[in-house]
Amino acid sequence: MSASSTLLEMTPSQALDALLTATGLSEDELAGALGASHRTVQRWRAGTAYPQQLARQRLGELLRLQRRVQETFKGPNAVRRWFHSQSRYLGGITPAEAVRVGRLDRAEAALEALDSGIFL
Repeated sequence: MSASSTLLEMTPSQALDALLTATGLSEDELAGALGASHRTVQRWRAGTAYPQQLARQRLGELLRLQRRVQETFKGPNAVRRWFHSQSRYLGGITPAEAVRVGRLDRAEAALEALDSGIFL
């Protein structure tokens, strides 16, 4: 199931809550990843506002990454640990930090390297 079809099956609030729970990201980290303010993410979670096109696209990309991490690591603790552990592949930052500053592509590359058997 693709992230875009998953996104269509849930409200933005449900998608955000799922990401926060599964990844252990803070609302601030999630806001950074979506290019939004903390307050905007709070409004999306409350259902009083809805993400526009770019934020919806980023939300779908984050859901896709979260699903890939869950396929690689078994158990919710392992998923959260991956997001919050320093990665030599990422120059010592965590995948959560890469995501927060809008470098989802780098977090995906780190996961791809790990899935390919490259352990740094």
